[in-house]
Amino acid sequence: MQTTGIHHVTAVAGDPEANLAFYTEVLGLRFVKRTVNFDDTTTYHLYYGDETGTPGTALTFFPFDGGRAGRPGRGQAVATAFAVPEGSLDYWADRLTDADATVEGRHTRFGADVLSFTDPDGQPLELVAADSPIDPWPGGPVPEEYGLRGFVGVTLHSGDPEATANVLGRLGFTRVGSTTEPDDGADRVRFTAEGDHATVVDVIHRGPPRGRPGVGTVHHVAFRVPDEDTQLAWRDERKDAGQFVTPQTDRQYFRSIYFRGPGGILFEIATDGPGFTIDEPAAELGSELKLPAWLEDERDQIEASLPSLAAETGPATTPATMDGGAGE
Repeated sequence: MQTTGIHHVTAVAGDPEANLAFYTEVLGLRFVKRTVNFDDTTTYHLYYGDETGTPGTALTFFPFDGGRAGRPGRGQAVATAFAVPEGSLDYWADRLTDADATVEGRHTRFGADVLSFTDPDGQPLELVAADSPIDPWPGGPVPEEYGLRGFVGVTLHSGDPEATANVLGRLGFTRVGSTTEPDDGADRVRFTAEGDHATVVDVIHRGPPRGRPGVGTVHHVAFRVPDEDTQLAWRDERKDAGQFVTPQTDRQYFRSIYFRGPGGILFEIATDGPGFTIDEPAAELGSELKLPAWLEDERDQIEASLPSLAAETGPATTPATMDGGAGE
């Protein structure tokens, strides 16, 4: 029994409109779902991914406009990496610079070219020149030959790297190599799962600062399983290992269980289905606020509590007209 890679990554954002603009107009991802945080219906839960939000492509956000800035650090996932085609990083460096994004540098890691940058909230992101079976979203502003092709993986800054490595091993990840960070000499250990995309987890061993939750940080990382029976078997396995694991939770588009690893990082195990087309057709994904049946009676008050969000579900603006728009 093993997980097959990363299902999704969920982070915390500030202004929801700035978040929407950056991920659709600059990065060219599809806005696949607009719903709410089921545990706090006063804020959105926004999902971006490929055409249908395939597991292993979805970066999701809880936006809290005016929320406290977080600090990526120990005890958190500190970078989310997307695959892009070989030879495309020059295009992306120019595109991100034109959009006033903070481009932090370009380097080689485990033989692959990597471009590091941050979103408008300071969320650390990477583009990695790597093969991927995922097709880019064809309806956005980025030419398909440069488009994002799902996740490569994530970087975890663990407070206990060895214990985190043990958890990853139990989840089906195998240690495949290590390297030294060029900027600060920190150790980086790479783990991979058996799957065709979104299979990389890097664990870095670095000192302070400790991460501070808030805007610009990752909330949790979710791993993939095919169905609920497998998920419940994982819940039993984690409980038998002495881990506190939440009951199975219905997230409408998948089922979830959560546990906090010994290195401080919140993990989720999520089912591949039923998927984002359960409540709207593929052609209309992200076009309106979707609520699960158990919240429909509260729709009026939920909508009244949410900030404005001008969802663009068709082709986004072109790079020539978006300058400055990503950071609003």
